[in-house]
Amino acid sequence: MTALVVLASLFVGITLGVLGGGGSILTVPILVYLAGQGTKEAIATSLFVVGVTSLAALVPHARAHRVRWKAGLLFGGFSMAGAYGGGRLAAYVPGTALLIAFALMMLATAFAMLRTSRRGGEPRPRHRDLPLKHIAAEGLVVGAVTGLVGSGGGFLVVPALALLAGLPMGIAVGTSLLVIAMNSFAGLAGHLSGVGIDWGLALTVTAAAVAGSLVGARFAGRIPQESLRRVFGWFVVVMGVFVLTQQLGGGLWVHPATWGVLGAVLVAATVARLRAKSSG
Repeated sequence: MTALVVLASLFVGITLGVLGGGGSILTVPILVYLAGQGTKEAIATSLFVVGVTSLAALVPHARAHRVRWKAGLLFGGFSMAGAYGGGRLAAYVPGTALLIAFALMMLATAFAMLRTSRRGGEPRPRHRDLPLKHIAAEGLVVGAVTGLVGSGGGFLVVPALALLAGLPMGIAVGTSLLVIAMNSFAGLAGHLSGVGIDWGLALTVTAAAVAGSLVGARFAGRIPQESLRRVFGWFVVVMGVFVLTQQLGGGLWVHPATWGVLGAVLVAATVARLRAKSSG
């Protein structure tokens, strides 16, 4: 079982290094189903693992000049505030309802990435960097998701940087690792008030994931931009469908929190669609 956990953790790291996201989506199931941890403990441990792994993967991206520090630090600063608040709030919201909303947001993000890939080419930058109001709005949303459900937020950060800021996909991936690390540690701080961590397991998983991230980061700059976007999009589709199917249970639909979260997601999706039409 330990060997399986290590191998799966290596894949988590490779995912973070190449795609700039997806690691925490894999880390929580690994800790729950392979390592036997409880959900809350797995979420907190995942945030630690993904935070450290993202920092390790960030180094080769930075050396290759694939990081926009100003945009990343500003985005990450707002994200940290949302992540800490989300981590504290998570104790009061049913985990199943949160994961359902999480999966739906993953699917919406993936479809946006795949649609851009089909159109071809990189998005045209509207600004040299994200304007402050966009940084604040997107950062707080990403941070809240991170804190609530234990995701590093890469599946939201990469599209935000690529589609809104118009960064090339390789630079968006590198910059997202900085934001993911900041998100993860802030979310971890929020969760630690109510849950403990098995540090032996956490460090073992982290070491394997870091090794994988260094391998993955070497390939990120060698993959064509459109191919990387397509792979990222389909990866998020698969992960979103998996999370969604795992969380659909008989008692879910009668819980009022479920309908509240789904309603909020529907409103957010509608607003995003209207914004896309108005800016198109």
